[in-house]
Amino acid sequence: MDAPVSDGEHVHEEIEDENRGPLIHCDLYDTEVSHKIAQMLLPGLATACVDNTTGDIFRTPAMVAVDLRKEFVEYLTQRSESFVAETAILEGDLAAEASDNPYEIVADFADDFATLKRNLFGRISGWLLSEKREDKIDDIIQEMELSKFWAMDRREAIARTLLKNIDFKGAFHCVMKFDTADELAEHVASCGFRSMICAIEGCNTRFIAAHLEKHDLACPFKIIPCEQKCSERLMRREMDRHCITNCPMKLVKCPFYQVGCQSTVPQCTLEQHNHDNLRDHVLHVLQRVHKDASADDLKRQAEQLELSFSGELALARDVKSLTMALKDLEARLPQPEANITTGPQPDVNTTTSDAEQTEVSSSEHLNAD
Repeated sequence: MDAPVSDGEHVHEEIEDENRGPLIHCDLYDTEVSHKIAQMLLPGLATACVDNTTGDIFRTPAMVAVDLRKEFVEYLTQRSESFVAETAILEGDLAAEASDNPYEIVADFADDFATLKRNLFGRISGWLLSEKREDKIDDIIQEMELSKFWAMDRREAIARTLLKNIDFKGAFHCVMKFDTADELAEHVASCGFRSMICAIEGCNTRFIAAHLEKHDLACPFKIIPCEQKCSERLMRREMDRHCITNCPMKLVKCPFYQVGCQSTVPQCTLEQHNHDNLRDHVLHVLQRVHKDASADDLKRQAEQLELSFSGELALARDVKSLTMALKDLEARLPQPEANITTGPQPDVNTTTSDAEQTEVSSSEHLNAD
């Protein structure tokens, strides 16, 4: 099997046309999809090797790998060549459910091949669902990779052929044809399937030209503004850590959240939030300290404390420090304002003391005499 051409070299094939003579076909394709297919081929072969030798004391997966690889490639090639015809005969729901993703299509072919090669023991036992099966597949994959049993360049060549056979709509490879090599060369310079490398420093990702915008939107090395609208500009891959650690716009809970203030504000506005909501924070803490006090009394107390000691209260930045400050400041309030009633009190305007009642009774008695 021939190795694929290097990235810098362009391959073309001539196609005979009865009226126009030989046409030159652009041979560019989606390298990302092709590489993904090539990566999948090794696990597909390993699965077939393991399932074919399950329970066999005379053969191991490695012993059948060479023969099965040849059968595997032939099977995938035949299936890919007949894929267009198979898709054409599908009707209704089956046609709608058929995938048009080359990777998924080839993966299904690989699964079908493994099923065909599965021996009787594997079919009738619980082997297919066992963890031991997965471990053996992983082991043979690792062994193949270390021994370079099926090199990536050879798998890439097969993947490229499978991709072109399956992609009859031309979504993953170029289908343009040209009369002359000059026309082809002019086309290649602007073809959407030409290979590119990201120009951003630090990123060496390779993709086709048609995916430039897609990569640009996801490139981890691109410098972008902070997602939380702070003034920082940083690499996309550092964004998450920035947003949850030192970004001044990261959302934080109010330090008085545990006593009732349910606000969540940007970290850089926390001081302003505390300033704007000082009376509410004082009230929340008073409600915690004086649990039996009436709501109206607590509101009056909070108002009086803010009016008298706003500067000192503003220095308290959390529940603990504000609680300690309030205990001290309440003691410094004028006594009538500092008392918080916890129940109904006698009306001093309508209640007469026992001494006054005695004095009135004596006066009335003297007048009567």
